[in-house]
Amino acid sequence: MEHHELASRRRVDGLREEADRIQAELAAAEEEWQEWVIARRRIETVLALDGTADAGPQAAAGARDMDTQPTSRDAAKPKTQVPVWRPGFAPSVLSVDYQRILQALADRVRLGQGPLTCQEMAAVFGMDVVPARVEAL
Repeated sequence: MEHHELASRRRVDGLREEADRIQAELAAAEEEWQEWVIARRRIETVLALDGTADAGPQAAAGARDMDTQPTSRDAAKPKTQVPVWRPGFAPSVLSVDYQRILQALADRVRLGQGPLTCQEMAAVFGMDVVPARVEAL
């Protein structure tokens, strides 16, 4: 019986050590997770402030009509990263290329023509309708 008792005690001690290790690992993972949550919130706050400052009067007036052409200072430079959408964003925060895509899609919807394929979009933009161009688009 003493042998079984000793074996059981060793098993309990081993499991306690493993539980302590897992608890420490869990605490570290939770701390890292909370740091990421805080970082995301701070970035969202900065982007919200930056978007309000960049939009200026547009933020107060609401989104600009798609038919209005933005000035070059309002538009993002070509090949820039697409910003994360937030309420009140005007199309002018997108690069000119993305604005053209949105305009083409809006025209299709307005004319009741349905979805626009990448091949059709390539043709609309005057690109060669070849697989490399269509896949890139």
